[in-house]
Amino acid sequence: MSLNLANAEVEVRERRLHSIVSYHGTAVDLNERSKTKSLPCGGLSYEQCKDCSQGCAESITYLIRDAAVVVHSPVGCCSRGASYFIQGDVVNRARGLPAQNVNIICSNIQEKDTIYGGLEKLRNAVHEAYGRFHPSAIFVHSSCAAGIVGDDIDSEADALQDELGIPVVPIFCEGFKSRIWSTGFDAGFHGILRKIVKPPRKKDENLINIFNFEGSDTFGPLLEKIGLRANYLVPLATVETLSRMSEAACSAHICETLATYVAHALEEKYGVPEVKAPAPFGIEWTDQWLREIAKYTHKEELAEKAIASEHQRILPELQKIRQKLAGKNVYVFAGDSFAHSIANMANDLNLKLLGVTTLHHDQATDGNLESLNTLDQYIKSRGDIGFFTVCNKQPYQMVKILKKLHPDLLIVRHANMTILGTKLGIPTVLEGDVNINAGYDGVIKLGKRLYEALLTRKAIQTISEHVEWPYTDWWLNEENPFYFEGGKEA
Repeated sequence: MSLNLANAEVEVRERRLHSIVSYHGTAVDLNERSKTKSLPCGGLSYEQCKDCSQGCAESITYLIRDAAVVVHSPVGCCSRGASYFIQGDVVNRARGLPAQNVNIICSNIQEKDTIYGGLEKLRNAVHEAYGRFHPSAIFVHSSCAAGIVGDDIDSEADALQDELGIPVVPIFCEGFKSRIWSTGFDAGFHGILRKIVKPPRKKDENLINIFNFEGSDTFGPLLEKIGLRANYLVPLATVETLSRMSEAACSAHICETLATYVAHALEEKYGVPEVKAPAPFGIEWTDQWLREIAKYTHKEELAEKAIASEHQRILPELQKIRQKLAGKNVYVFAGDSFAHSIANMANDLNLKLLGVTTLHHDQATDGNLESLNTLDQYIKSRGDIGFFTVCNKQPYQMVKILKKLHPDLLIVRHANMTILGTKLGIPTVLEGDVNINAGYDGVIKLGKRLYEALLTRKAIQTISEHVEWPYTDWWLNEENPFYFEGGKEA
């Protein structure tokens, strides 16, 4: 990847990483075909629902502690903002941080603005955010409406930045520009890299950037075992903290899908090494992750002692959990790399992996690093996954897949799929706070939660007996869950 911060917009994943949104086959086949980028983005002729890049940009910027966000859009595109007030309160308590306000204003583009332009509304909204919240930076989210009418947000942001004396950061996350909503993560990081991050004043050799969502503090205790500190980014951090991420010893993340773009960019522009190992989910991958960080921080000896000590410490509890879960199987449905991580943990717990569905698939990584291709890493250590699909969160497809396989347990990353599992009578675990699975204790915690879920199966089965599906008999009787691939119509 060649970083181009002169360009206001990040290159979308379809072009940069050759990402796809639909596939069914095996993990080995997908991995081999991805090496030649031979799979087209394709898609389905019918989609029941869809996410948007703007949602991913929200998750990056809405909870930056002393910033404000102006969403240059119709008011409906800003509707999820209210949920961040509750979310912010909960996650700050969990992290032991003081409460924070979520500072969001919508420019409220209306029909006439899509004809005459909406820049006056944008200026008014930025002035309102500045006067009301006194932020250290203002992020401006574009939207489909602003993108279609062609509002020059970048020039307007530059002018407002000169006028107000704080960074005004455009985030180009229009939903229609990319079929891969994770492009919104990249758009958020691209804006931060362009206008917030500064060259390092002094390197901190014990500070490790951890790009995450607003999860629990689990990476801190793990890094403390080898004398290092976690620098959690981006949600819940201040603008000042973001500006100094170039001073860290290296950059790691919870998920390659989330943050290889920003981690690789920091290495390319400021020489902050990107940790070139899978995220620490599962025992072997946690070993690799600690050794890789130790290499950059000269903590190799401490890392080896910590790894040996942690293996010994968790073994009795791990054996108990494995016995409780013996003979059970599991299906994983989550974002691209995080699904591979959870599948890896399922193997540590001696669960039989029935299959995996990811929400999209990147056929390359930023920097083309084999060590960060988590599907490739999984296959090398665990072997093939015989039932592997890519599905951009289409419930009508997942109903048929899960009905056919009917696993003992389902692990999902998104709340709406938890409901789907329950309706099918499958005990389901939601991975809302990704961080809690990190490290050696994360394996134990996941095992305990899965066992607790198993104990609810009678109640879940009773619920499933009273479910009425919204699908026609034709679809419910259709044997092929992938019927709408390749342009087929109903």
